[in-house]
Amino acid sequence: MLGLLLLQVLASCLWLGHSEVVDSFNSCPQFFYSGTFPNDALNPHNSARICQRFRNSYHYATLYDRDRRIPVYSAYKYQPVEEKRPRGWWFVEPQLTGKCNLNDMETESYLKDKCKISLDDIKKSQAVRDDYRGLKSLVHGHLSPTGHMDNDVSKMATFTFTNIVPQDSILNNGKWRVYEDKTMKKNTEDCKTTYVITGAVPGNTYVSDNRVNRPSHIWSAACCLGDEEPQDAWGAIAENDKNQVEELSLGELEERLTELYGGTVTLFNNACPRKKASHNH
Repeated sequence: MLGLLLLQVLASCLWLGHSEVVDSFNSCPQFFYSGTFPNDALNPHNSARICQRFRNSYHYATLYDRDRRIPVYSAYKYQPVEEKRPRGWWFVEPQLTGKCNLNDMETESYLKDKCKISLDDIKKSQAVRDDYRGLKSLVHGHLSPTGHMDNDVSKMATFTFTNIVPQDSILNNGKWRVYEDKTMKKNTEDCKTTYVITGAVPGNTYVSDNRVNRPSHIWSAACCLGDEEPQDAWGAIAENDKNQVEELSLGELEERLTELYGGTVTLFNNACPRKKASHNH
């Protein structure tokens, strides 16, 4: 009887629902303006597209690098609500393990209990809590930031290791936070809807016993819509060891990323302006 019960639990883990680690972002195109995704120049060799799902709804989309164990970028709508940072858990993505098809992000302990997946199996495909313990001068750098989400559930959904990179602590708490909190608020005053893609350029060094890549740069791009059409766009980039953020036009950011990635980078639909609007940001 116990054996039958175990088989039923295992089957539910293997077959529950449809996969949210997807071949394309067609399950969650709402996080990209006009359903247009960044082009393939950003794609790593061993990537995973994740429609980030928590409590039965999507909150943002992430392209994840399984080998470097960092996200390439996260895409979301800028909808900030000033609330306290939620006290939540750190999540991992069950489907990256290949052994549990739970739809929602879950904690490491839940996967171990529910699907009998070992921590070693989880670690093969993604970063885990242990990777970020004891890091010197580095912190959890959210690509889709908690402060840009519009409710508690969405804010909690940003606390997953598929949305996190090792970011310089002074930059994270300094000029990058100023960009996220103040510059974005100022830039979006006349926007009805703002689409954002924030990413990390892979670096040449690793942390946590060479498991997790330390990005060389953190970057972000935004496309601002008026009533319906794009009216402005901009970008920002920072070296991940200096407390400096350079603000750029969208076109300038794409040119910079083209140099860094070694292939022509296009982040947004062509309707998003590549040159700065007449008013300066």
